[in-house]
Amino acid sequence: MAKLLLPITILRHTITRILMAFGENWVSVNGWLMQYAGSVRIESNGGDRLKRDGWYFIIANHQTWIDIFILQAVFNRRVPFLKFFLKQELMWFPLLGIAWWALDMPFMKRFSPSYLSKYPNMRGKDLEMTRSACNKFRDTPTSVLNFIEGTRFSEQKRADRKSPYNKLLQPRAGGFAITLSSMGDLFNSIVDVTLIYPDNSSRFWDMCCGKDIRVIVEIHERLIERWLIDGDYESDRAFRKELHSWLTDLWSKKDVEIVRITKENTGNINGS
Repeated sequence: MAKLLLPITILRHTITRILMAFGENWVSVNGWLMQYAGSVRIESNGGDRLKRDGWYFIIANHQTWIDIFILQAVFNRRVPFLKFFLKQELMWFPLLGIAWWALDMPFMKRFSPSYLSKYPNMRGKDLEMTRSACNKFRDTPTSVLNFIEGTRFSEQKRADRKSPYNKLLQPRAGGFAITLSSMGDLFNSIVDVTLIYPDNSSRFWDMCCGKDIRVIVEIHERLIERWLIDGDYESDRAFRKELHSWLTDLWSKKDVEIVRITKENTGNINGS
């Protein structure tokens, strides 16, 4: 409330740092509850060179509502407090909405193809909102998290969207490109995260009920090539094509990794 009522930039920055410290403590408590009060087992591999005072663009596949709790637990105090893109409608969610706003979470509004066909003047507005949201991250070290698929994976969605992958939906390039063009010079690297639930994706309610949940987190730190920052996603068709090809290749490797690790761990379970 103090941040809302005191529109002074330096005060708001100070309050944000204090709130992020509260957030890190909150994540630590959540991690403790998942491990000891619940039955969540996290196996994390990679990311040894990450720094708490660095700037990172974290991209991940999206399996379940639990993903955000897992990622927060894995990266807490290893990188700056995670900022993740939220649907604009969530700003009005009771209590959490104002908390997300106070923590400078970026809110996005996506327009459906049918809406854009009716209101063509709104085309590109969602990308403008992404760029505007990213600009306020320039003041302090930041980790921006983006679930590039745009929604949680399910077999039904995979079929509806005719996804070429076994365990993933197609990546959406727009927000990814705008984030890099807005902040690419600040980021130390892209942190590519693969979330794998060997015993099938677990529901949020399963975690609340204390059911056994095992998740493997594979972390790959990737250098940001200059062309990813300099490209114009909105106007340059050749760049869009190259970026889509780059993400498709990345997602294909991720899909193979998920299938391989799932099979290996299912075999270990059956063997025991």
